[in-house]
Amino acid sequence: MPTYTPPLRDMQFVMHEVLKVSDELKALPPHADVDADTINAVLEEGGKFAAEVAFPINISGDTEGCTLDKTTHEVTTPQGFKEAYAKYVEGGWAALSCHPEYGGQGLPFVVNQCFYEMMNSANQAWTMYPGLSHGAYECLHAHGTEEQKKIYLPKLTSGEWTGTMCLTEPHCGTDLGLLRTKAEPQPDGTYKITGAKIFISAGEHDMTRNIVHLVLARLPDAPAGSKGISLFVVPKFQVNADGSLGERNAIYCGGLEHKMGIHGNATAQIVIDGATGTLVGQPHKGLAAMFVMMNAARLGVGNQSLGLTEVAFQNALAYAKDRIQMRSLSGTKAKDKPADPIIVHPDVRKMLLTAKAYAEGARALQCFCAVLLDKELSHPDEKVRKDSGEMLALLTPIVKAFITDNGFEATVMCQQVFGGHGYIKEWGMEQHVRDARINMIYEGTNTIQSLDLLGRKILGNNGASLKKFGKLVGQLVEEEGVNEKMAEFINPIAYLGDQMTKFTTEIGFKGLQNPDEVGAAAVDYLRVAGHLVFGYFFARMAQVALREIAAGNTDPFYGAKLQTARFYFAKLFPETATLMRTARAGSQVLMDTDLALA
Repeated sequence: MPTYTPPLRDMQFVMHEVLKVSDELKALPPHADVDADTINAVLEEGGKFAAEVAFPINISGDTEGCTLDKTTHEVTTPQGFKEAYAKYVEGGWAALSCHPEYGGQGLPFVVNQCFYEMMNSANQAWTMYPGLSHGAYECLHAHGTEEQKKIYLPKLTSGEWTGTMCLTEPHCGTDLGLLRTKAEPQPDGTYKITGAKIFISAGEHDMTRNIVHLVLARLPDAPAGSKGISLFVVPKFQVNADGSLGERNAIYCGGLEHKMGIHGNATAQIVIDGATGTLVGQPHKGLAAMFVMMNAARLGVGNQSLGLTEVAFQNALAYAKDRIQMRSLSGTKAKDKPADPIIVHPDVRKMLLTAKAYAEGARALQCFCAVLLDKELSHPDEKVRKDSGEMLALLTPIVKAFITDNGFEATVMCQQVFGGHGYIKEWGMEQHVRDARINMIYEGTNTIQSLDLLGRKILGNNGASLKKFGKLVGQLVEEEGVNEKMAEFINPIAYLGDQMTKFTTEIGFKGLQNPDEVGAAAVDYLRVAGHLVFGYFFARMAQVALREIAAGNTDPFYGAKLQTARFYFAKLFPETATLMRTARAGSQVLMDTDLALA
């Protein structure tokens, strides 16, 4: 019963009219020939795959779930998943942004991110199977030996094999310094890995012949804590010298988690019983190597919630236009019907516009970050690469936490638009809510992202990264500050930009006296920063829309963009005032509560 239409027009607007992606790519040697027409053509076909192949098996996959044969330790994915993956590989989608030297198409990361937004809208659980392979690919590309690259990267590029990251253990989640998995060196240079991992997304399945597990473990001489962690590649099947598959490795699925959502994805309990692995990178430097994958995953998780926000909005909007209930408070609107469609009611519009605004703001931020990553990887100027990497590091926790918090709120609101029908499975809305909930938890909970943003990315370098983003805001304010038509979009971000310096300094000073002050303020702080970032992009989008309208363009798309921006600044952006007040309330009302929490 749900439907999905890829938002190609809005993607094109963000990439070509707001961010001028083609101009950015011209400065990058690997992507200098990638123009707007190429990007549009690829995403149009990608949208067809998402809507026609992945989307139809979303609800059925959620209903059926995955099945584990405890005798063989093999997992069967829901009906249609394996066939859809075969079409994905056949279409070359796995190779979209991979390097040509390993069989990839060499397209920029920004194209891959837009494709994956559509895939996440269509079927988040299915998309996680190939999605995790990109992080494994990037990790091995950055830190693997030449032999590891030769063995694994062509297969990950083609999609013949998929990848996972095996971090979490039953007794430790975010605190990886506590992990116990062991790696024993062998005379032939390999390692015997022994331990247990949990919550491993796509950890076992029947869609590919081999799975490339990246496993964190400790060497015998490892120092305690996070400084004693090494990274190993541990394939499901060992690989012979000629690239063919050898014997089954001693790494297998011991159980499947029974989850709230993403039922179509096999979230596996992984048992490692003396499995053969090879070291990735340097001994005891595993976290640095794994963070390549984790940072990519954090951008990917934000993209998951963007996808869910978009598909939930589309279906809630269609329902609100069709469902009739009561009459409008301002007078009958549908005189030929016994009641008015619910879209005439102010609060229904508020819920719909909240989802729309959060989707459009997230899309602009995601595309901006994807371009930053392309520049960090490929720009010939070292300073540009460094600056792009620093800006991306600042924005990554905002992408992960702000977009996923907003995504859950938006899917709940869209479910609410359906009333009682939103609680019923066949409409698809309750699945979006369940699927969206995990995105706030994995790849570092959103509180962890908030601590990372405030403690490490901002206070850790005395606000230098924040000041660089502040310069972007300042440039836009200077450019449009005297334009009366832009005042409603410029004034709020100019004011908040000024407030951020004082706000940050105040929290930093309090944190020097008591570190709990940073912990108490961090979540609120990230949302303030998130609104500043979204506000900046909404102002840029409004800027383009106003210019098009002034030039005589009558496309209603631009009027719609202005209306959404006005709603965002009037109804959502003012949350920042409350957030700054609660952040300043300090830690005492949280920590001096032993009686209340006894």
